[in-house]
Amino acid sequence: MSNPSATRVRVIAALAMAPVAIAAILMLPTSWLAALAALVFLIGLWEWFKLAEIDDTLPRTVLLTANLLLMVLLVWASAGSPDLVPLRLVALLGVIWWFFALLWLRFYSFASDHRTYARAFKLAAGTLAVVPAWCALGLIHASQPNGNRWLFVALIIVWAADSGAYFVGRHFGGRLFGSRKLAPRISPNKTFEGAIGGLVAGMAVAAAGTFLAGGGFPQLPAVLVVAAATVLFSIVGDLFESLLKRHVGAKDSGDLIPGHGGVLDRIDGVLAALPVFALGKELFGF
Repeated sequence: MSNPSATRVRVIAALAMAPVAIAAILMLPTSWLAALAALVFLIGLWEWFKLAEIDDTLPRTVLLTANLLLMVLLVWASAGSPDLVPLRLVALLGVIWWFFALLWLRFYSFASDHRTYARAFKLAAGTLAVVPAWCALGLIHASQPNGNRWLFVALIIVWAADSGAYFVGRHFGGRLFGSRKLAPRISPNKTFEGAIGGLVAGMAVAAAGTFLAGGGFPQLPAVLVVAAATVLFSIVGDLFESLLKRHVGAKDSGDLIPGHGGVLDRIDGVLAALPVFALGKELFGF
């Protein structure tokens, strides 16, 4: 049973963060939002390095700086590209990476040891998760018309799916699929019922969000398809971070956010979802 005090702290922290995040998405220009998102994503990457067992501050600082420079290089390269081609290519690379991550989840023990090569794989995975997600965030927000609203829709799909999965899994877990779990070795508490609840919640929010973002009934089927893929990949992102934590015996990625753990614990699903939503938005043209 959950601790009522801990639950209260978790809810208060969420209520404090949500208005700030929503205001930034809807009101800031893309350049400012990208800078703010880079800060948040790099904090998450710092925690990722810890899960990859880079414990010394100096190596982690050097690695984080290298990723920051990569972001700056991508911005510089995109400045001369009217279609933001570098960002689009990196976002596509992110989608490809998450398919490989799904395979990694299948082979749970891969890179589970503490040797150098295992760390190298996890460090590369961190860059392939964070940088494409950041590129996708910028692409969605900069798109016309109403890119800021579409980014908001993409994020509330993930947030709704996460909440739907939690509540449905908690109240109905085990009723449809018995004792079968979604990924018992990685995250024993996640159920198929919860995943279905998250999928339904995410698609329901996407349907409403389509009209909020200025779309209409002609765009609705495409948005729902993209929303379904977005939710499924957000689950992969959540599971992959759980895999990293299992490998090192960690409960949370950090303790920066009261009641929520680390930043990475809050953005793991978003990292996988944003490139998928950006690619779907490009393909279907909504």
